[in-house]
Amino acid sequence: MRDALNNHCNRVLLQRLHELELPDAWLVGGCLFQTVWNLLDGRSPESGIKDYDIFYFDPGDLSEAAEHAINRRAQDAFAELSVELEVKNQARVHTWYPAWFGRPCPPLQSACEGINRFLVGSTSVGLRQLAGQTVVHAPYGLRDLYEGVLRANPSVDHGSLYEQKARDYQARWPWLRLPVAAEEGLSAEIFR
Repeated sequence: MRDALNNHCNRVLLQRLHELELPDAWLVGGCLFQTVWNLLDGRSPESGIKDYDIFYFDPGDLSEAAEHAINRRAQDAFAELSVELEVKNQARVHTWYPAWFGRPCPPLQSACEGINRFLVGSTSVGLRQLAGQTVVHAPYGLRDLYEGVLRANPSVDHGSLYEQKARDYQARWPWLRLPVAAEEGLSAEIFR
């Protein structure tokens, strides 16, 4: 995931994320995997990235107001980057998930559990700094990310939402592929 650090904004956010003093904070999502896909596609690392996501885990305050206050603080702290930040408390996901997705979600126990629930497995990535080292959380590995495979997340069943998300990614990076179910008796993976 060193490629994600070719994006100047990712690099600054990762280096200074600790300044926000958020528990279990991770730089996650599109700013990471889209940077990799941009590089693989010959584009500039920051091309088309609309926002930069940060997950944290604070079970002590599940209010929407607290999350909004942290978002404002983060936007101020990184104002020089001129990017949109989305800072989300993964401890409160279960409070809004049923209204958004139409089904319950058990309370998460860490920010990493939020990363684990992205609709497309290859996009389930997070980075943070610990003791001067970059730590990568990629529960489904990085192979699909680098090979452009948009496999549905095996732990989240949102078929139509996954399909919509994957098609959106393919519209921006046409070389990305969706696996299709192989015919019975065949072991080779088929893509479309």
